[in-house]
This record gives sequence, C-alpha cells and structure tokens, in this order.
Amino acid sequence: MYWTVALALLVYFILWFIISKIKGKYSLVDVAWGGGFVVVAWTGFLTTFSMTAQSITILVLVTIWGVRLFWHLARRNWNKPEDYRYVNMRKRWGTTLVNLKAFLNVFVLQGVLLFIIALPITHSFANETATFAWWQILGIVIWIIGFIFEVGGDLQLENFKKNPANKGKLLTTGFWSVTRHPNYFGEALSWWGVFLVAYTQLTDFWLITSPIVITLLLLFVSGVPLLEKKYQDRADFRAYANKTSKFFPFIGKKGL
Repeated sequence: MYWTVALALLVYFILWFIISKIKGKYSLVDVAWGGGFVVVAWTGFLTTFSMTAQSITILVLVTIWGVRLFWHLARRNWNKPEDYRYVNMRKRWGTTLVNLKAFLNVFVLQGVLLFIIALPITHSFANETATFAWWQILGIVIWIIGFIFEVGGDLQLENFKKNPANKGKLLTTGFWSVTRHPNYFGEALSWWGVFLVAYTQLTDFWLITSPIVITLLLLFVSGVPLLEKKYQDRADFRAYANKTSKFFPFIGKKGL
C-alpha cells in the first residue's frame, strides 16, 4: 500500500515537473501540493476500496481540503511570474545540471515531504483495525476549525488585495487580527485533525509525525519565516506584529 502511494506520487510529481518546464517556472510545484494529498487519498481508496467510516471520512476531508487549495493556488499563480523563492534557487544552481537539480531539490523533495505528511491518510486505508471513537469526532471538529481559518484567511486576503484602496497596506482585521498567519495556522490545525481521525490504537501514535512535520515546516521553514522576513522592515508590520500573535491565535505578541 505504501509503495503504491509512493509510486503514484512519483508519477504525479514527474508530470508536474514536465508542466513546470513547459510553463518555464518551477514555482508551479506549489500548485501541485494540495492535489498531491488528493492523489494519496484516492490511490488508497481505489487500491483497497475501504468503506469504513474512518477511511471515508479521511477521503472526504482530504479531498475537500486538497481540491480547495489546488484551485486557490492555481488561480493565483498559474499565469504569474515565477515566485522569488524559485528565482533565487535558479541563481544558486548556476547553469550545470539545472533540470536534475530542480527535479531533486524541488519536486522530489516536495514529494517526500508530502508522503510523510500524508502518512495518516495512507494508514487509514491500510489499517485493518479501523475504529470511530470520540477522538475521531474531535478530529473532525479540529479539522473544521482549521479549514475555516485557512479558507477564511485566504478569502479575506484575496478580497483585500482586490480593492485598489488597499494597495501597499496590511490586512490586520478579521482572522488576521488574531494571528499574523491564519491560513498557515489553519492548514497545520487541519492536519492535527486528520491525525486524530486516522488514529485507532496506541501503536498508531507514530502517525503524529505528520502534523508535527507540517507544523514545523510552516512555522519555522517554508511559510511563516519567509513572509515575516519579507515585511520585517516595514514600520506598519512591526506595529502589527507587536500586538498580534505570530501563529497561534490569541496567545499574544510574545507567543508563537
């Protein structure tokens, strides 16, 4: 089962590498991210045809989350110039073996991370001792809260940017008034929910690797730090950061 998922992801990211080459920008791998989890979920379902309440719940939650994120990023990034992060990568790579470096450092790396984060999904279809207890209900509730933060934050930011009067300004209201990164917080929280839904017995506790990895990535590597660095020299951002939690809502300026 796990090898089948790994193979499906390899094919998926090879296709996106080809698409990125045709479009001339490796940043399209970000568009592929959400869809990759949908690939994992449906590969698991079509391989096992598992119809437990647990596996079907996972399938529904992940499909909703992944399709929404895929569509959101595709609309935003498809025809835009390459993201500055990938432009900087190209500069570091030089002119030698660029395609190989791009495939390994961008697409394979994303695939490996996705495989790790998606372990609860794969496990829910491979698991023969599926249950549906109170913590699975709690997981669904946590997923819903995370999804509301992620989608709500994205929609507020999108509408804010559409207004010409807001050009050059920061969004500091709504979801953005309780955390500087509501979309990233919501994404991480959703995966804690998925973990709880996939968890069935004490020996499954290793699945906690998934939400820990995505939380650490967003908080310390690929999400929050890049945006914080981008705006750190702005006086309005410093004032905003001084009164608003970085990641977890309501903790306060000194908290994460």
